[in-house]
Amino acid sequence: MTIADIAERLGLSKASVSYALNGQAGVSEQTRQKVVAMAAELGWHPSFSARALSRSRADAIGMVLRRDPALLGTEPYYMRLLEGVEDVLSEAGQSLLLRMVGTTPGRDTAVYERWAGEGRVDGVIVLDRAIDDPRPALLTRLGLPFVLHGVLPSGAGERIEDQHRDAQLIVAHLDELGHRRIAHITGPLGLAHEVDRRTAVRHESTARGIAVEFAEADYTFDTAHARVLELLSSGIRPTALVFSNDVMAVAGLRALADAGAHDVAVVSWDDSMLCQFSYPTVTALERYPDRAGRRSAAMLLELLDGRSWSTAAPSPSTLVVRETSTPAPRP
Repeated sequence: MTIADIAERLGLSKASVSYALNGQAGVSEQTRQKVVAMAAELGWHPSFSARALSRSRADAIGMVLRRDPALLGTEPYYMRLLEGVEDVLSEAGQSLLLRMVGTTPGRDTAVYERWAGEGRVDGVIVLDRAIDDPRPALLTRLGLPFVLHGVLPSGAGERIEDQHRDAQLIVAHLDELGHRRIAHITGPLGLAHEVDRRTAVRHESTARGIAVEFAEADYTFDTAHARVLELLSSGIRPTALVFSNDVMAVAGLRALADAGAHDVAVVSWDDSMLCQFSYPTVTALERYPDRAGRRSAAMLLELLDGRSWSTAAPSPSTLVVRETSTPAPRP
């Protein structure tokens, strides 16, 4: 079904039908309504390729995930984030081009270079900002508009998420339960947000007179399980564990059970169904990744349209208290 078919049925010119369907001047409101009604009746939809060509736009944005695809299948955070991105893009008539490239260095930059050369996307959302991240400079050189997820679009690179407030929620909760020695199992410390979290946890713990240990992991079940067993066997014996994602928190529960340490509190920096349905259920931060995805997608579309930033402020995280919020053991 084409514009010509609609024009023939209504006895109009193709130009008039085009004006009506694209909301342009040149036809009366009555004619516009007749054209729109006929298009709906006939099941007409605009040609994606023709519209993109006429606007010199791909009408698509890209996301490259530098994570192991197997991990993405077990980590609900990204599914919720993508849900939010898709909500905004669907409403705007945009498409999402997603690539999962694993952790091999250089594979993500090759994707960006190909996309820019082929004109496949109008812009990209960049996830998991690294320390001294080379991607902003690369994307600027390629002329590919981008938004750093979780970071304000300014030269200062100010983070939107309040890692210090999140750390305060977690550490204050453990303090109230009487814990004086905690351990934080972080994600990879090459990621800027993980460094921010570690700094915030150290600052808040020190302010409250709580001893804190850190162990770096990679967000996977097996590595987190191993790190917890190492901590328990080191003689440090923390009474509470904080994990940087839900998968590692569940792994920590397994490690504690394997070691017979049933009196250790557990908190996850991400909430999900894993935390809700594990046994025992895990206390976790609800950080609303779907809303964060919507925010990043909206910011990118505003950038592409040359509009000023008008996205809403992020929702503060909420600590959801569950069964792993156990009091510290008595001396």
